[in-house]
Amino acid sequence: MRVLKKQPQDWLSTHEARPATMPIVHTTARPKLAMCNIFSDADELKQFAREHGFSGIDWSFDALTLPETPAEESTWARMLSRFDPLEIRYHCPFYKVDLGHHDPWKAEAAGALFRRIIGLVSKAKGEYLTVHIGLGRDSTQPLSWEATTENLARLVQYGADRGVKICLENLAEGWTSRPDIFEKLVRMGGTAVTFDIGHAHTSESIKSQHYSIEDFVAPHTDSVVNAHIYHTEVSGHGHIPPDRVENIENRLNILQRIGCNWWVLEVREVEGLLQTKRIVEEYFIQVEDQVNPLSYSRRVGPASHRQG
Repeated sequence: MRVLKKQPQDWLSTHEARPATMPIVHTTARPKLAMCNIFSDADELKQFAREHGFSGIDWSFDALTLPETPAEESTWARMLSRFDPLEIRYHCPFYKVDLGHHDPWKAEAAGALFRRIIGLVSKAKGEYLTVHIGLGRDSTQPLSWEATTENLARLVQYGADRGVKICLENLAEGWTSRPDIFEKLVRMGGTAVTFDIGHAHTSESIKSQHYSIEDFVAPHTDSVVNAHIYHTEVSGHGHIPPDRVENIENRLNILQRIGCNWWVLEVREVEGLLQTKRIVEEYFIQVEDQVNPLSYSRRVGPASHRQG
């Protein structure tokens, strides 16, 4: 990663308010499980979500297919209203669209696009929108730190004025792949947090053991409102689902401790999505058995019936 001339301070080594450990939350309350909008047909998407026990949809926008006119916007909002009672939150996975681009024209074009998206989310009565910094880039060289922080803060205020909370997601590479810089962007921009456990797993700052995965959320536990759940990200293969609880157990424990109640199973292939859901539900059962051993006894029956 390119070192900035004006390097952001390392919060994790300088901030006096850092807690020694994150608060422990003894709870068996299950978060809402959401899926991505993997089907283009709204009725098919809703039916699949309901049949497989999902509580919500993480709606990713496609910048090339946005509604163009007020009439189209109203039609789009009415389409989304058909998903009730499923909750919908929103996501802008736009490659190389950055509020903080060194080129002021490109930065303004990105800002205009995000403001347009906020208008759509507000019209659909949505409350959360996830954005990225540096998505699709292998270098931060095209980005300006000053422009990024200033324009991110402006976007957060623009969203707040319209009832939409802007959430910053950590990525596998770039500024937001480092917990110290991610913390500073969240703090200076005033954003909420979307914690992507797969991006954290593959981040070089974690692989090097310079930071722990917990460091992505410890500075702002109350701000983590969304989580993206899968095992890891592999170049050329995308998001890889877990094949056993142990793959993701420690990361899910972090989410449980901080009380994040919106988990997007971010696997876009049906078999992998359902596999991830089975693993997550197995994890829930394990947690519930640990907190309340009687629930295990009731589920498996008396010991005399479990022999052999």
